[in-house]
Amino acid sequence: MKSVFLPLALCALTLPLVAPHAARAEGPVTVAPVEVTDWKAVYGRVEARDMIPARARLGGTLVELAVSEGDAVQAGQPLGRIVDEKLVFQLGAIDAQLQALGAQLTNAEAELTRGEELLARGVATAQRLDALRTQVDVVKGQIEAQRAQRQVVEQQTTEGTVLAPISGRVLNVPVAVGAVVMLGEVVATIGGGGFFLRVAVPERHADVMRQGDAISIETATGAAQGTLAKVYPQIENGRVVADVEVPELDAAFVDARVLVRLPMGKRQAILLPASLIETRSGLDFVLVERDGARMERAVVPGARSVENGVDMVEILSGLTGGETVVAHEQ
Repeated sequence: MKSVFLPLALCALTLPLVAPHAARAEGPVTVAPVEVTDWKAVYGRVEARDMIPARARLGGTLVELAVSEGDAVQAGQPLGRIVDEKLVFQLGAIDAQLQALGAQLTNAEAELTRGEELLARGVATAQRLDALRTQVDVVKGQIEAQRAQRQVVEQQTTEGTVLAPISGRVLNVPVAVGAVVMLGEVVATIGGGGFFLRVAVPERHADVMRQGDAISIETATGAAQGTLAKVYPQIENGRVVADVEVPELDAAFVDARVLVRLPMGKRQAILLPASLIETRSGLDFVLVERDGARMERAVVPGARSVENGVDMVEILSGLTGGETVVAHEQ
């Protein structure tokens, strides 16, 4: 009796294990070489398209500073004010000279009036009258020169206001209130004109980089797409510099590093859905169907990618194209 019931018990235990293998995961797939793009991962830096320093147009002491790093500014907005106390004294000296010349002009005009009266009486000569007129003209010319000089000093005073050269964001402020700045010294650096990614890749890849290529970018919020906007012709330190435009690029931190994947060329490869690959004991197998017969074949998988929402795996070895691959029975 024991020899009769034991096989029946084993069959009862085996049936639940065999039943799930009746279903198949998905239909057959005929593999064929397809064109894929090789990508190179590099780091790009977030940079402003235009980085223009706001320079001091007047040497003196910085008495006001209205901005700090990160502030948004508009072109022509005052950023600070520089005062040169010597200009105040120059204006005072010019005003004193104008007062003295005014007195001289009054005296010269009075002398001219008396000379004209004496000439009418026949006491003075015409030569003396011409000398008096010349003296009046000379004093008037000196007054005009001093007024022009005063306008120059007044213009220098107004140039003490440091203006933003472009609209954008303040990236750097290397000075502080109370500092003595020289003519042409940088008070603030403004970044504007939009932000982009600047990358540098080895020069051996220069021939495969084309403007307008689609670029894949890894950001903190996920993957994004960009465009290779410009490839600079000058090679620096064995690297080609290029700019990548990214819509709505996060420019909260300028010079931040962002992972960029650049297309480095195209080649033929065999892609297979990842669900058709089975891994056992560290080896990867696919089930190949040929003439109605099925056989397992060991393959070497490569990089993974997502094509039309399907997780695909590149097959480096084991398939040559034209084979029909079916799913393993589950």
